[in-house]
Amino acid sequence: MRIGVDLGGTKTEAIVLSESGEELLRKRVPTPRGSYQPIVDNILALIKDIEDEIGETGTVGIGIPGAVSLKTGFIKNANTTELIGQPLQEDLAAALGRSVRLANDANCFALSEATDGAGKGASVVFGVILGTGVGGGIVVNGEVLEGGNSICGEWGHTPLPWPNNNERPGLDCYCGKQGCNETFLSGSGLSRAHDPISASGPKAEEIVKSAEHGDAAAQRTLTTYERRLAKALTVVINILDPDVIVIGGGLSNISRLYVNVPPLLQEYAFSDGLTTRMVKAKHGDSSGVRGAAWLWPQSS
Repeated sequence: MRIGVDLGGTKTEAIVLSESGEELLRKRVPTPRGSYQPIVDNILALIKDIEDEIGETGTVGIGIPGAVSLKTGFIKNANTTELIGQPLQEDLAAALGRSVRLANDANCFALSEATDGAGKGASVVFGVILGTGVGGGIVVNGEVLEGGNSICGEWGHTPLPWPNNNERPGLDCYCGKQGCNETFLSGSGLSRAHDPISASGPKAEEIVKSAEHGDAAAQRTLTTYERRLAKALTVVINILDPDVIVIGGGLSNISRLYVNVPPLLQEYAFSDGLTTRMVKAKHGDSSGVRGAAWLWPQSS
């Protein structure tokens, strides 16, 4: 059996998949914050509880909000800052007495959808997370691409392409740059596009609901968002040329994106025709934890 763990800032979720991908068990516990060791102990306790309940051990994959540095073996770029600079993979493996595989949570999302989700059967899958942040993962022939610096797929921290004058230089991003895709395409980016003055504008679902009820301002906001999303995705298409783009995260629930964005892709793509599909994730919020389990392929 495969055990997948999705380590989030507020909750840690674990799932057990059978060899065929059937969900056998799922557990969720709060993520302790403040220091590193309680997070490790929490993951270990969760795995122990699952294995005690199932009655056997399994392979373990962990999805984290960051990446393992290929230079040091320690965690980097983690939103859960207690992990930064820590040998999480080594500590978990030592405590469990077996190998553990770690991957960025966006990579886990992409792997889940490529394995048995909306991207199943596609050779090249680009998995997109549109939510509090903007992330991405790339899967080619069933394998996650991490890259030489463990940043493959980080399209959220590239600049918005073909910007209008009012989009230059763009807002400050937490990464230290300005005008990153994340500042435009995250949930807060959508809110700011609708109400740039308010520190906490309307939520995405409120904007969508207003647009559905005929509010012209909300409709303009979503139209602007769709064009920005199309521009950002087209750069990925021009470089990677994926068979399918799978959208996840909270903003993936905006149904009009799947109607309005694909025609805009054609306007910017360096091609006389596009076959790239843009689809909503099949497994939704479960894709991250399922992808962590699939870090161990069926041949393992």
